[in-house]
Amino acid sequence: MMPAQMQSQIKPSTEQKSHRPVVAIIGGGVSGGGVAYHLLKLVGSDIPDIVVFEPRPMLGRGLAYDTVDPAHRINVPAAKMSLQPDDPEEFQRWIEANNAVRDDPEATRENGQLFPRRRVFGDYVGSLLQPFLKSGAIRHRRLTVTAVHRKTDGWVILDDKGGLTEAEIVVIATSHPPPAAPGRLAATLAGHPRFIADTTKRGALEVVRPQDRVLVIGNGLTAADVIASLARNGHEGPVVAISRRGLRSRGHAEVPQEAFGDFITEPAFSATALLRKVRLTIRQAAEQGLSWHAVIDQVRSQGHDVWRALPVAERRRIVRHLRPYWDVHRFRIAPQVEAVLDMAVEGGRLEILAAFLADARIEDETIRVTLQPRHARAKVDRIFDAVIVTTGPAHGGILETQPWLGELARDGYLALDPTGLGLACSEHSEALGPDGRVISSLLISGPLARGTFGELMGLPQITEHTVFIAREITEKLKDAARHNLRPISDRSVVL
Repeated sequence: MMPAQMQSQIKPSTEQKSHRPVVAIIGGGVSGGGVAYHLLKLVGSDIPDIVVFEPRPMLGRGLAYDTVDPAHRINVPAAKMSLQPDDPEEFQRWIEANNAVRDDPEATRENGQLFPRRRVFGDYVGSLLQPFLKSGAIRHRRLTVTAVHRKTDGWVILDDKGGLTEAEIVVIATSHPPPAAPGRLAATLAGHPRFIADTTKRGALEVVRPQDRVLVIGNGLTAADVIASLARNGHEGPVVAISRRGLRSRGHAEVPQEAFGDFITEPAFSATALLRKVRLTIRQAAEQGLSWHAVIDQVRSQGHDVWRALPVAERRRIVRHLRPYWDVHRFRIAPQVEAVLDMAVEGGRLEILAAFLADARIEDETIRVTLQPRHARAKVDRIFDAVIVTTGPAHGGILETQPWLGELARDGYLALDPTGLGLACSEHSEALGPDGRVISSLLISGPLARGTFGELMGLPQITEHTVFIAREITEKLKDAARHNLRPISDRSVVL
């Protein structure tokens, strides 16, 4: 709850003296901007006051699509990416109408598929939101949220400029948390100029010199992006990429395929049963001339129902044992990035190892690393000039990434999902407190809700979830209007 002394100081600004309910969205990337966009399409004439907190100058980019690195490309063909779940080719039509890849001849592949630079998708989402911003239907506040407090009749949001916003409904749509360096690595190497713990920071890779020996910790999409970026920057030195299983992200099928299989008519109720079913379906697909890509695409499209059928204990088993295998097949790299990695492997500049980092220390300007290979007892010492962490978002530590999230948890309004994949929420994407209470006026949008919804790390699942959240908010507003509730009360229940 908000401190009593703060409650007494609250004086709603003239900007907020309105009979319209306020929906505050924290985070203006696809997960947040998409909720605002679809909410305006659904509510009809009863438009709420929509406020989006996003420090970036443009809504729609977020962390994923704000990159200016030309090596960073969308990982899904443009024809399958859209803010409209019922119109998957809208983005590709937008590209053609705006000639958005005119300066990027590598964007179009031989099979006709488009893999533009990642920032182009952010431009597209921003263009859809722009009319609503101009009309005032969406208010973009270029501010950082510092605190969110519960009031009896809603929420109070404080920002870094000393502002105060009152809202009936709050949507948490924040960016992915940064990666977490393994063990004591961050503290040990903190003083080294070429220890890069967070590659999302602009210009992070500029400290790497052309001939540096580079260790990349992680082998997923971020690692692939980093290696492609280094190559574009002129790096020619050796690169070693490690992960516990030594798995590298896969590429796309040579030709487009329809999704294959059925995983929901007779759902699997255990991790083992699901794995067996996936393997069987891949063999059946091969008999029809289809690759594994078609099967994984079907698991992905049916992911929410597949995930719902699994008990929490089985979800944990998947996260612990099968997630690395799922990630490298589901999160595919763009063909342009795959070509860079293939050339680096063939040229002997990239070595991919199944190992984990056992120790590291700074020696003058270099970094001595002790690696423990997966299938060997003896440890291996290697010398590097730079170490880059690409282990992916540390969703299990989300409550520590922003003070206001941790404070909400301490106040009983947020909790970690038991799978460790983000924030706990109900099937309606409402936040769950540590005691299992449903906080009906606090919703989770995007990847932080995937512990409940399963596949929520990429499009089109994220855009489908934004539509779902918008519908939930619309129903809450209608329900409040029917019962003459203004502001909306927090009708929390115990599960």
